[in-house]
Amino acid sequence: MERRELTELTVMCMVYDGEGNILVEDRRKRDWPGITFPGGHVEPGESFVEAAIREVREETGLQIESPRLCGVKQFPTDDGTRYVLLFFKTNLFSGQLASSEEGEVFWIKRTELENYPLAMDFADMVRVFESDELSEFYYERAGDAWGVRLL
Repeated sequence: MERRELTELTVMCMVYDGEGNILVEDRRKRDWPGITFPGGHVEPGESFVEAAIREVREETGLQIESPRLCGVKQFPTDDGTRYVLLFFKTNLFSGQLASSEEGEVFWIKRTELENYPLAMDFADMVRVFESDELSEFYYERAGDAWGVRLL
């Protein structure tokens, strides 16, 4: 049995301020548009934590500290690659908020998140970010259909 597989590694970070606000990004990309948290690909040789810090800085202008791993999302792509998205969160940040070509970034009340046009399945992903019991968002394919499991 083969123990190795082609994998694409990405990160996403929920930045919150401790006063009920979260930082969101309105993604401009067509492949997964809507409101999400900032994030992106892990560069070769880069640690996951460093990738989260870099992606938040590039997409928001903020310098975050001590992002904590809080979950994972994974699914098989059409070409058989395993796509892995590591979830981080932090309330330690500094700097001036600035949007990027990735999308507009802004603060919202957490309680109002569902009033925004969310990226597909993002509401379920947020459940993993916030839960002490859940740690994984898993897409699985059953024939031509997809199913989501929160574990």
